Amino acid sequence: MSQLQIREDDLTAKKIADLLWEHLENMHEITPSESVHALDLEALRSPDITFWTAWEGDELLGCGALKEIDPRTGEVKSMRTVKAHLRRSVASKILEHIIKEAERRGYDCLNLETGSFPEFAPARALYARYGFEYRDPFADYIDDPNSVFMTKKLS
Repeated sequence: MSQLQIREDDLTAKKIADLLWEHLENMHEITPSESVHALDLEALRSPDITFWTAWEGDELLGCGALKEIDPRTGEVKSMRTVKAHLRRSVASKILEHIIKEAERRGYDCLNLETGSFPEFAPARALYARYGFEYRDPFADYIDDPNSVFMTKKLS
């Protein structure tokens, strides 16, 4: 995967919209509606969110975002790999990029919410490999048996 490029994205390309639509649809297939915390295209355009996409040439491989909760805390959002590129380290590269950016911004920690269902086990394992540990709900989240909350202390 030497050609992988991660770039900040303005969320205007059809490929991005299609991937995010697939992401939202999939989240609603797996998770009860009240427990879906995935953001749609418009929500991702919020000024407190930076969104990145991963590309190989003109092929979209995946995406991820960083939301600023406060000046010392960030949240990983919208991590998604295109199905054809699963198990190719796309999510790892995006997560590494998000962690580096959070450190560059001077955040003390990086939080995330993901699902508790078996379908989310690969995501939870990825986050654990990068030093994320389980925690209680943060920000506006409430305790939810369908959600898992994780945090990573940054240097």
